[in-house]
Amino acid sequence: MKGQSRAAETGRRIVVTTLGSLGDLHPYVAIALGLQARGHDVVVATGECYGQKIKGLGLGFATVRPNCDWVSDAEVMRRIMQPQRGLERIMREVLLPVLRQTYEDTLAAAEGADLLVAMQSNLASPLVAEKKGIPWVSSMHLPIGLASGYDPPVLPGFAVLSKTLRFLGPAFWVPLRRFLTWATSFWAKPWYRLREEIGLPPSATVNPLTDGQAPLLHLALFSPRIMDKQPDWPPQTLVTGFPWYDRHGEGTLPAELAQFLDEGAPPLVFTVGTAIAEDAGAAGFFAASAAAAKLLGRRAVLILNEQSNRPSVLPEGVMAVDYAPFSELFPRAAVIVHHGGIGTTGLAMRSGRPMLVMPCAWDQPDNAERAARLGIARTISRRRYTPARVAAELHRLLNDPRYTQRASMVGAQVRQEDGARVACDALSGLLTMAGSARRIADGRTRRCT
Repeated sequence: MKGQSRAAETGRRIVVTTLGSLGDLHPYVAIALGLQARGHDVVVATGECYGQKIKGLGLGFATVRPNCDWVSDAEVMRRIMQPQRGLERIMREVLLPVLRQTYEDTLAAAEGADLLVAMQSNLASPLVAEKKGIPWVSSMHLPIGLASGYDPPVLPGFAVLSKTLRFLGPAFWVPLRRFLTWATSFWAKPWYRLREEIGLPPSATVNPLTDGQAPLLHLALFSPRIMDKQPDWPPQTLVTGFPWYDRHGEGTLPAELAQFLDEGAPPLVFTVGTAIAEDAGAAGFFAASAAAAKLLGRRAVLILNEQSNRPSVLPEGVMAVDYAPFSELFPRAAVIVHHGGIGTTGLAMRSGRPMLVMPCAWDQPDNAERAARLGIARTISRRRYTPARVAAELHRLLNDPRYTQRASMVGAQVRQEDGARVACDALSGLLTMAGSARRIADGRTRRCT
């Protein structure tokens, strides 16, 4: 009987849902693959444009709106990358207008599920879990998404002010966080309206858009080196470390790039990730980067993501490629220059190489500042990203051994993390607990009859 009970905890149907760019997808793919390896039937529910990628990994797939095509829409990206109002616009112009469709899609994907694992940006997940009566787990892979008054974030659009006021500590930041939660609660009117329409009772949550954590388990899918558990976080929060997954298309370095790396000194590596690569300013970033490498007389690799970002002329020793797996490229770099997205930041930390971070919007200024406080990075604003200034910052990183030493030490620590395994262990424990509860309930029912 005990062996049968253990077997019953495998082969469960688990739905993992996320929304957004590749940086928002990959941590959840890592967890989904980990759960699948443990014998579970795993479905990844996300934008339709990732369907082929998910199916190619042998995972189940379900479409959830909004589709991820907004990530490659230059006009949408210009609006939501506005520093002060970018996060608000993502919420009010991308996610909330299709909340009912997200609910309907997630409800269909969760049919027959034993567990729902949901990135917080899927605002419909708690409604689906409550409506269907299935256990669920919330997750957040962005440190700023778990903003704390004890380790305050750098607020997008207010970076200088945030850093200046950091010294005020919890006495200032804890009340400010509560105020911001309350002040943005009116954004959630569509959520409350949908909740009423589907027949759920009123919710006591002040702001489900920021505080919509699951009651049993909330996963913080990043390294404790960049942000550890804080006193004002939900007590059910588990900091897992980064879940590693880094494959998009071909899984190895392009042959031409591998040869380039083998033939000379470690290069500077420049990238702005998949979402920002669509922005009109990305081409200027790569042109300035190539020029900075020329000023320093250093070899460089530009990861373009889009051919339109390719500079018209590449200096000698500068190579441009559409894509390369960061987990293979970054350890071979001298310095990594990037936008501060959490996925890129995590892989750069893991590589043990120092960074220059040019944050643009969203969580990027916060990630950049956290890396700088670790002593593994310098930062530069987007408006100051000129060849001369970039060359000066890179010169400091290349010639001050403290950055290399600190980056190497942090890299060794981060490489010991296995966020996917820690998350899967926690999810397996939750499934076991749920199974035990069901068996107890079944036993009581049999005794009563």
